[in-house]
Amino acid sequence: MHDALGVAVIGFGWMGRVHTQAYARVRHHYPRLALRPELIAVADEVPGRAEEAAARYGFAGAVRDWREVAADPRVRAVSVTAPNFLHREIGVALAEAGKHLWIEKPVGLTAGDARAVAAAVARSGVQGAVGFNYRNAPAVEAARDLIAAGEVGTVTHVRVRLLSDYAAHPESALTWRYERERGGSGVLGDLASHGVDLARFLCGDIASVTADTAVFVPERARPAAATAGHARAAGGDLGPVENEDYVGCLLRFASGARGVLEACRVSVGEQNAYGFEVHGTRGAVFWDFRRMNELGVSRGTAYQDQPVSTVYVGPGDGEFAAFQPGAANAMGYDDLKVVEAYRFLRSVAESTPYGATLPDAVHSAAALDAMARSAASGGWETVSP
Repeated sequence: MHDALGVAVIGFGWMGRVHTQAYARVRHHYPRLALRPELIAVADEVPGRAEEAAARYGFAGAVRDWREVAADPRVRAVSVTAPNFLHREIGVALAEAGKHLWIEKPVGLTAGDARAVAAAVARSGVQGAVGFNYRNAPAVEAARDLIAAGEVGTVTHVRVRLLSDYAAHPESALTWRYERERGGSGVLGDLASHGVDLARFLCGDIASVTADTAVFVPERARPAAATAGHARAAGGDLGPVENEDYVGCLLRFASGARGVLEACRVSVGEQNAYGFEVHGTRGAVFWDFRRMNELGVSRGTAYQDQPVSTVYVGPGDGEFAAFQPGAANAMGYDDLKVVEAYRFLRSVAESTPYGATLPDAVHSAAALDAMARSAASGGWETVSP
């Protein structure tokens, strides 16, 4: 027998759909999971959007006001996939209402917002998961195990890149993502937050940073109607882009290792070019999201001219066995969110956190705040979670 857990989704753009599909699939891949997610409610303020989602995915009800979700006794766990400026208000309110929380990164506009949600989760005794999905790739978890086991020696330097073209078109609509008041930072919160989490997941805490940012598309057209994803708005009134398109950052880790993080949302010719290189005193490990199930690994005692081998992850790595029977059978992006859903629901079932949590979001947000300060000051800034 599996206990039913009433779940809801607040905000039904692309990420709301991804969360919903993850709930629908999770017990296909994890049949021993003690909880069975039951889709109770979907909330979205755009007229008709919640009703369409309910009809398509089988939610019991649809509402426009997320507060109805917070007040619904049938709902015990909630996915928050609304815009960044709503994260703090919704996250705190849900935690105080006793709802377990799966919230998308970056958890608000600043580290203060992330701390407020984390504090509310801790006070209420609920579970809080955060959408740092890239750490869930079996190859990333294999890389972490390899690094922790000393297979590449002592980590010396790290490079993390997150380059995308989703905002490269000059007709991309001026949505909330480009506004300080509603989106907060730009590519910092959107892509660099993942980069910080990957760097920290692999190599430990980041102690200080120095960063440079830039806006390369200074104006965009205001959309005439509600948008989802990265819509275009040709011919609309132009408005200013208020947050950064690009960040380049040097990192100093608490371990003494050094790093480089680069993220850009207007990189023509780059589609989800995300990955990392971790170098150590005896080897290195390489990962590219577009070849998600592979690792490049160099290890041995040659030091010079040491070859790099391609390793295909398999059932012994991370959560791979829940999806595929043997190495080189590919997993995809949506599978990473199923892993995330599983770890969230397992956390609720066992009252023990699994996967990325609110403290991880606080660490990431603190690093992003330090990057923003550094871009303004021109100097090194301490990361203070």
